[in-house]
Amino acid sequence: MKNITKILLILMVLVQGCDDLFEPAIQNNRELESGFDEPRFAQGLLIYGYARIPTNNWVFSDMATDNAVSNDESNTFFTLASGQWAPDNNPLNQWDNAYAGIQYMNLMLENVDSVSFTVESPAIDILFADRIKGEAYALRAMFMYYLLQAHGGVSNGELLGGQIFLESLDQNSEFNVPRATFEECMQQLYSDIDNALELLPNDYEDIASDNLVPQKYLARGVNRNDYNRVFGEDARQLISGRITKSIRAQAALMAASPAFSQGNSTTWADAANFAAEVIDLKGGVAGLSPTGVTWYSNVSEISNIGGGVNPPEVMWRNSIGDPSTGLEASHFPPTQFGNGLLNPTQNLVDAFPASNGYPINHPSSNFDPQNPYANRDPRLNHFIVYNGSTAGPNNQVINTTADPLSAGGTNDGINRVEVSTRTGYYMKKLLRQDVNLNPNSVNGQLHVKPRIRYTEIYLIYAEAANEAWGPNGTGPNGYSAYDIIRAIRQRAGIGQANGDAYLESVRNDTDAMRELIRNERRLELCFEGFRFWDLRRWNLSLTEPARGVRIQSGNFQNINVQNRVFANHMTYGPIPLSEVLKFSALSQNTGW
Repeated sequence: MKNITKILLILMVLVQGCDDLFEPAIQNNRELESGFDEPRFAQGLLIYGYARIPTNNWVFSDMATDNAVSNDESNTFFTLASGQWAPDNNPLNQWDNAYAGIQYMNLMLENVDSVSFTVESPAIDILFADRIKGEAYALRAMFMYYLLQAHGGVSNGELLGGQIFLESLDQNSEFNVPRATFEECMQQLYSDIDNALELLPNDYEDIASDNLVPQKYLARGVNRNDYNRVFGEDARQLISGRITKSIRAQAALMAASPAFSQGNSTTWADAANFAAEVIDLKGGVAGLSPTGVTWYSNVSEISNIGGGVNPPEVMWRNSIGDPSTGLEASHFPPTQFGNGLLNPTQNLVDAFPASNGYPINHPSSNFDPQNPYANRDPRLNHFIVYNGSTAGPNNQVINTTADPLSAGGTNDGINRVEVSTRTGYYMKKLLRQDVNLNPNSVNGQLHVKPRIRYTEIYLIYAEAANEAWGPNGTGPNGYSAYDIIRAIRQRAGIGQANGDAYLESVRNDTDAMRELIRNERRLELCFEGFRFWDLRRWNLSLTEPARGVRIQSGNFQNINVQNRVFANHMTYGPIPLSEVLKFSALSQNTGW
């Protein structure tokens, strides 16, 4: 909030400096009204809103959970998990970012109807205004979701959200207002979603005839070409009705979860039904992408992206950009010229079932502790580099053992050099193995970075439906939690020889199915920024020690790598200390 009184002036200075938008004004600080006849200037408000979308899935907060550790002791998540999380030291802070985004959206909503987007047709101005208002409502709801996720919590015995601002603020505005209840914030979010869905199409696609123009526009003389100009395929990567419905499902899942359900009217059934609206647009259970496990490395899909089209698994994404090597440089093993930053834990490796679908601690799993990576869930090999697996453009076998160099050990071995693994594992998921980091022949590749993947929405439905109606209940929908989880596990290649006997054994047990769904979510979404939030919304402990494996002379020894230091109140994140000090009406979450 500390910057919010300056946002309008800063925006004018920033946009003023863009020579490709318009000639510089005489003064640095332009009046907002001066942009009404310059649509690109006005749309800059919306663009700055998009620029505020958090990139949670690329900050690797899994390194503060039982999924992974960092090999860099200066990493923010290393220190966060070591007891240094505080209101003035919070790498997960969304307060300033969310309120800046909300300010931009409020300015856009207040002024968009005054902007002239065309000179030839007032009707087209209405199309543009409706789309931009729809985007602004949807983005405002999204910022509220991230604000609640990061800062919603209990204060003085009441579950609170953030402050609600529905009008743009300036230096004369009142900032010292109390936080609204979590329920009030959720209702505002739902209201914004409803407003957005009245204005946005499910998808931005060209229509083939005037008969397909919505009646409210057809009555104003809008034809197919006019409609396609505003709502057609050129707008594909903008926030759409489908994406808006997904944000509603994400927020509802959070609100229905144990940590946030106090005094909250959102139910598990609500979350399930919201997710089902999106799943139905995808074709139901059958719409689950068959290539969704390896979405990050499906070369043909990524190489053929064009015209705003997404791979089948990806609903919404960042821009593709140019070929790059940065992700691999951070995470490849040392022998592949990487820094090995994120080290998956033994905890996570143990969560991958046997190939027959049974957990590895189940007597029917046939798990062999002396050959622990054999006959395992295929996703283990896709997502994690373990001893004896391959990595890099030449499919090099990676040796993570503690064996000395004289006995065949390498710098990929546990704790061998500064950038070696601390757990005995390296991250493989998200990385393009065809990236070459050899200084003599560096070769980058295209990367797709999703904002929302469809598998997340399927998992939202499975979790919420199981809680609302049990494993086999469908509510008003045509599929159950069991149906979703069966499809996800079949896609992964689990239980193909035995009909996934373990899943069948728990299909009538809500509690056992809950544990299975949570585990499937852990595996499918690992390293994508979900685990830290999930453990907290489930009211589960953050303090499980991160474990690894030390392999020497063929012997496997589980080791403790890093203890996690979190207090019970850290189920909820803090309000920034600077805000609490400035505004007496702003209460801090309990314990911070």
